[in-house]
Formats: sequence, structure tokens, C-alpha cells
Amino acid sequence: MHLTPALLTAAAGFGTGLSLIVAIGAQNAFVLRQGIVRRHVLPVVVLCAVSDVALIAVGISGIGAVLAHAPAAVTVIRWAGAAFLVSYAVLAARRALRPGTLDATMEVGSATLATSILTCLALTWLNPHVYLDTVLMLGSVANNQGDSGRWLFGLGAATASVIWFLALGYGAQFLHRVFARPNAWRVLDAGIAALMLALGITLVTS
Repeated sequence: MHLTPALLTAAAGFGTGLSLIVAIGAQNAFVLRQGIVRRHVLPVVVLCAVSDVALIAVGISGIGAVLAHAPAAVTVIRWAGAAFLVSYAVLAARRALRPGTLDATMEVGSATLATSILTCLALTWLNPHVYLDTVLMLGSVANNQGDSGRWLFGLGAATASVIWFLALGYGAQFLHRVFARPNAWRVLDAGIAALMLALGITLVTS
């Protein structure tokens, strides 16, 4: 099969986008948990995918270069994101330490659609790493592909995001039986708490 330059550019965007988004982070941890409890999976997956596609488009359009010259805006985002991540870490640690909050039908399982969406929005748009990786880094690489190539590169990256969130959200449902045991939830929430706390500290100290 002969790969045209357009397909190669799109494939490069797919690989770059996938390599950036697969790394375990606050957003992925939230989608994973929602998938396990099988609660509001489709809205959360769609919101994450649409947000990622929008951020990719923003980076390719050149706004990433503007953001790079606005350190004050990045600082505000960093502190807001750190505060939210630490708060989320505290809630996850509380679930891990209190057996009464470990049931999958509680807290996350009973969370309203609005709560899930707001949490997802915060974990996505208050995360400075999203702007650094998706807008600045991916946008810079895309713009090196030329006027026409950059959008093909972005299309590949956007496709990777959509496939990843669908796989993560719906693939996590196969772990539902494993997490029928409270101890499994305790381990997961302890891991999420440690991850969120580490990310929050990193944002403040970086």
C-alpha cells in the first residue's frame, strides 16, 4: 500500500496526539473512574473528545504562540488548576480511607450529570498541561507541516483523541467486576489521590 504525503502527515499527527494524551493524568483518571462505574460515560467521553479537538484547533490556528507570550495567563491557570487538583486528591483520599464511601453506587455512581460534566470541564480546562501539550507543543509541531499539512496533522491528532477517550471510557467498563470489591476501589482511589496531589504540587513548583 502506497502512503501519500497527506496520509503520512495525518499518521504523524495521530501518533503525536496519541503519545501526548495516553499519559496518565487527571482527565484520564476521571474518565477511567466514570467508565468503571458506568455512569455518564458517553457525555464525559464526548466532552473530553470535543474539548481536545477544540484545543488542537486553537493550537494549529496560531493562538498557541500568543499564549506562549502571556505568562500571567498561564500562571493564573496553573494556580487554579493546582487548587482544584489538590481538592480532588483530598476527596479521593477520603473515599480510600472511609469504607462507607467505597461503594461504586455512591458518590461517583450517584453523581448527577451536571456534576460529572462540571468536574470533567474543570479537569480539562483548568489543567495547564493541556495548554502546554495540546496547544503549544502539538500546535508548534503541526505548524511546521506547512499551511495545508498542519490541518491534516491536526486531523490525525484529533482522531487519536476521539479513539482514545472512547476506548478508555468504554473499555473501563470491563473492569466493573474487579471493582465490585471495596478493596479494589480503595486501591484505585488511593492511586488517584496520589496522582492528583503530585500533579497539583508539580504545577505549583514548576
